[in-house]
Amino acid sequence: MGKKIVLTGGGTAGHVTPNMALLPRLRELQYEIAYMGSYDGIEKKLIEDYDIPYYGISTGKFRRYFDPKNFSDPFRVLKGMHEARKYLKEIRPDVVFSKGGFVSVPVVRAAASLRIPCIIHESDMTPGLANKLCIPVAKKVCCNFPETFNMLPANKAVLTGSPIREELTTGNAEAGYRLCGFDVSKPVIMVVGGSQGSAAVNQAVRDVLPELLKDFQVVHLCGKDKVDNLLLTTPGYKQFEYITSEMKDLFAMADIVISRAGANAISEILTLRKPNILIPLPAGSSRGDQILNARSFEEQGFSIVIDEDDLTNKLFLEKIRELYGSRDAYVSAMSKSSQRDAIGKIIDLIEDAANGKMS
Repeated sequence: MGKKIVLTGGGTAGHVTPNMALLPRLRELQYEIAYMGSYDGIEKKLIEDYDIPYYGISTGKFRRYFDPKNFSDPFRVLKGMHEARKYLKEIRPDVVFSKGGFVSVPVVRAAASLRIPCIIHESDMTPGLANKLCIPVAKKVCCNFPETFNMLPANKAVLTGSPIREELTTGNAEAGYRLCGFDVSKPVIMVVGGSQGSAAVNQAVRDVLPELLKDFQVVHLCGKDKVDNLLLTTPGYKQFEYITSEMKDLFAMADIVISRAGANAISEILTLRKPNILIPLPAGSSRGDQILNARSFEEQGFSIVIDEDDLTNKLFLEKIRELYGSRDAYVSAMSKSSQRDAIGKIIDLIEDAANGKMS
């Protein structure tokens, strides 16, 4: 009989794509895989192409602010725990792996009540509220940053980094050049504004574009409906709303990357060892996790960080040229990181749990 695993996590793509990155290796090891998420969340949509049984459960969001739903959502979570427990009894998995998000709480708590070992993963430097509720019953807590160790139980914390799709490491630079209509005469900057596209990052890049194009070519992933039609024919500048299968080729082509500081995005940059400038989402637009993520990468010598509030044309150009001039030092620092090969480390933990070797 093959081993069985239930994956969970959802609410945003960032709580699902790392699970998807584990699938090829789990299939190689002949695991029977099931996914547990909310009834109609983004996780259901993202998983449906993978031919994996999907179990929808009731979920409630955990909010740090006042909302009338704070009174009803705990009952949704309790209902979700009851449903998760029923499904887990049917599936009888050897291990549960959770990528976090509020959907994971009823699954992890239900699994623990059935004595099914749970491994959870925290991508950001500070654990989110959902993971805080899961840590007490988890066997191991994988994390992305050295600083996170101090916030976790010492006997549970494992520095793994965050799993990224292995296909991203198989890019072809020549295919990237062809896709963008670029040539090898100038280095390439790749700009990634996040899944929704960042208006601030997009504007900053376009403000300095005439100066940038003197020395660089620029491929810009600018987000849905964020393409600037007036710049469509600008030589050396290629815009995409978003990209899917060709992402690996753009990464392979890029000499340096400018990005937001979401945990998955910077994990991809680290694994691929791309010198980078991070412009984290401001604290007013998030819980501040991107700022902490970016500062950690800066302190480890992986990145240059520019706060959005400090972003001027002059500073932006200075930092881009500084990064390109010292790019080898950033590549060297990233090469020494223990936050790479996350898939291998996490699979080892899953195997230990599934084989009853985890105390």
